[in-house]
Amino acid sequence: MAIDNVKQRLAAAGLAAALPLIVAFEGTFYAAYLDPVRIPTICRGHTGGVQLGQVATPEQCDDYTLQDLVKAKETIDSCMHTPLNDNQRAAFASFVFNVGHGKAGVKDGFCVLKSGRPSTMVTMLNASNIAGACNQLPLWNTAEGKVYPGLTKRRAAERELCLKAPT
Repeated sequence: MAIDNVKQRLAAAGLAAALPLIVAFEGTFYAAYLDPVRIPTICRGHTGGVQLGQVATPEQCDDYTLQDLVKAKETIDSCMHTPLNDNQRAAFASFVFNVGHGKAGVKDGFCVLKSGRPSTMVTMLNASNIAGACNQLPLWNTAEGKVYPGLTKRRAAERELCLKAPT
């Protein structure tokens, strides 16, 4: 699948603005590697079923990116019910692409925190406080308790897109 096809399909889903964030902050690696928290990763941040030693083609990377962003949109839709414009949807999709849904007792995420409670971001979104939710993004710049400069930059870019009026 050519990256242009990915762009067209993401545009149809209201996610086109997420792709530049993913490309810029994930990079593209055709050979599997361990991310900073030691999760096997390939292509543009794809983790599902990845094993070290795995190699992907550019077309496979495009397909993984499309699948992962569609899954991110499904996650967003599963736990928040406030209408979003394309920039807001893309910003939160980039965030969910990186952070995930979350799981009670296991991991903080967009929908659910490790404590089992909904995230403040989702609570704000469901109360139609979109700007407040956008302003939560920079608070998610750590992994395993450590601040990562790359996450700080990514969250700032996601926040900027989230607060940007659609064109």
